[in-house]
Amino acid sequence: MTAHEMLERVRALREKAKAALQAATAPEAVEEVRRQFLGRKGELNAVLRSLAQLPPDDRRRVGAEANALREWLDEALRQREREVREQMLARQMAHERIDVTLPGRIFLPGGLHPLTLTINEICAIFTDLGFEVVDGPEVEDEWHNFIALNIPPDHPARDDHDSFYITDEVLLRTETSAVQIRTMEQRTPPVRIVSPGRVYRRDPFDRTHSPVFHQVEGLLVDEAVTFADLKGTLYAFVRRFFGEWAQIRFRPHHFPFTEPSAEVLVSCVFCKGCGCPVCKQTGWLEVLGCGMVHPAVLENVGYDPERWQGYAFGMGVERLAMLRYGIDDIRLFYENDLRFLRQFD
Repeated sequence: MTAHEMLERVRALREKAKAALQAATAPEAVEEVRRQFLGRKGELNAVLRSLAQLPPDDRRRVGAEANALREWLDEALRQREREVREQMLARQMAHERIDVTLPGRIFLPGGLHPLTLTINEICAIFTDLGFEVVDGPEVEDEWHNFIALNIPPDHPARDDHDSFYITDEVLLRTETSAVQIRTMEQRTPPVRIVSPGRVYRRDPFDRTHSPVFHQVEGLLVDEAVTFADLKGTLYAFVRRFFGEWAQIRFRPHHFPFTEPSAEVLVSCVFCKGCGCPVCKQTGWLEVLGCGMVHPAVLENVGYDPERWQGYAFGMGVERLAMLRYGIDDIRLFYENDLRFLRQFD
């Protein structure tokens, strides 16, 4: 191929590239033009590889023309790509036009669930009293959930009609007391903890019961601990949680993991102790259980009951929240009704 023929070919490539760029209406098409003319196997590179066949003077002349075409192509490709993208954006804007006169969307802020608010407040009160918040697994073995807590084999709570068993010895925990056992196994006294969490029992789902609910249980183990210490702690909690007007009363009860044991009653939050249908005209409402840690429980975790004493208490979060906010149906906590939940934002 002569120099004249190669120059004609270079000029023809310029016209061909102009037509190809004009026809390119998408970024992908522009890139295809780039590969067609400037790629490794592109048409311009084919011309440049043929320069070796020409005499030196003709090689310089044709090479200069080919390099000028390369520079023009580079700039033309960049410009065409900008034009194509601007055209695409203009079409998109025309298609997706926004009416700025329309009212904006209202995004309501989120809030904490009333049960979360109640758990946080309970834990904050006991933290102020020197307790540490600890957590544990919801899937437990019988040792931590029953045996170490001095719950005998014939106790109704250990029947599969009352508890959710996964295997013969593994179940969904029925109380957060199991966390107390795990904590005592890992620590030496003194111990001062509260353990909030979700628990599971085979209860019906009605106004006052749920198969899944929440507890906060507390434990203190130290030397020379007495029932008076327990009474003082719970009295401080009740006054902080319900108000300075609240009074408490202890009623003897039985729990296998505490001895002596008691139920704690608080002045009715609805009638302030005067008597109403909610408290059955007694002026009192039961809110939690408590007692001195049974010596057998201390022995099960390796503590010497002759040296160490302790007290424990447990409360249902849903019950406290219902009393605190005047809610008469536990199912409201689980129905995800925003009309109900937004009252606590």
